Amino acid sequence: MVEHRLNTEGADPLMLAGVNDRNIHEIGRLFSVKVVMRDDQLVLRGMIDSLERAVPVAQHMIELARLRAPFDTPDIARFADGVDALGVDGIVHPDEEVRIALPGSRRVIVPKSDGQRGYIRAIQDNDVVIGIGPAGTGKTYLAVAAAVDSLYKKRVKRIVLARPAVEAGENLGFLPGDLQEKVDPYLRPLYDALEDMMPHDRVSRAIEDSTIEIAPLAYMRGRTLADAFVILDEAQNA
Repeated sequence: MVEHRLNTEGADPLMLAGVNDRNIHEIGRLFSVKVVMRDDQLVLRGMIDSLERAVPVAQHMIELARLRAPFDTPDIARFADGVDALGVDGIVHPDEEVRIALPGSRRVIVPKSDGQRGYIRAIQDNDVVIGIGPAGTGKTYLAVAAAVDSLYKKRVKRIVLARPAVEAGENLGFLPGDLQEKVDPYLRPLYDALEDMMPHDRVSRAIEDSTIEIAPLAYMRGRTLADAFVILDEAQNA
């Protein structure tokens, strides 16, 4: 009998163990090992050949729990099948390809629903995507995340964010300031999403050198947008 300890620091314990410890029990059942969570460690005990198969799966589960990426017992069984077939390289989580890592903020954005997962995949696979859905479902946020990801990976040279300058039910009257100051209140949701994903100073520099452009839709007619990731938000108000 051999014991192997894995560090679980930073992992969501409930997500890792599962409801009523069912994820822990599933590892034990699949690999014939004894698994115990103790403080910031996951302890596995069993025969050497069983541990060689169980440890990569357990480590992958810990990484997913750190990213707050959901998984369940069918996923664990799939991880186990992958290890048996291809070794460590055979472990693939269904959300792996649609995660968006943001190096500047050291965050990983993971879809929370099948709809969001399909939305990100559509953005990755198509040149033009139309997103329709209720408020608060992540349409703008995920689109901006995909744009920032494409900019970091140099798939595009700039990001263009456009939004109709339409008031939400009440007349604000004439706003003071120059053009940018007048339209900024209408474009604030785009700034909020952007500043949640990039450091503020980097956002400011990118806007200054036009790597990122945020503009009202009325000023986009006739523009040439080569090598750009373009997001038109609230298009129904155009």
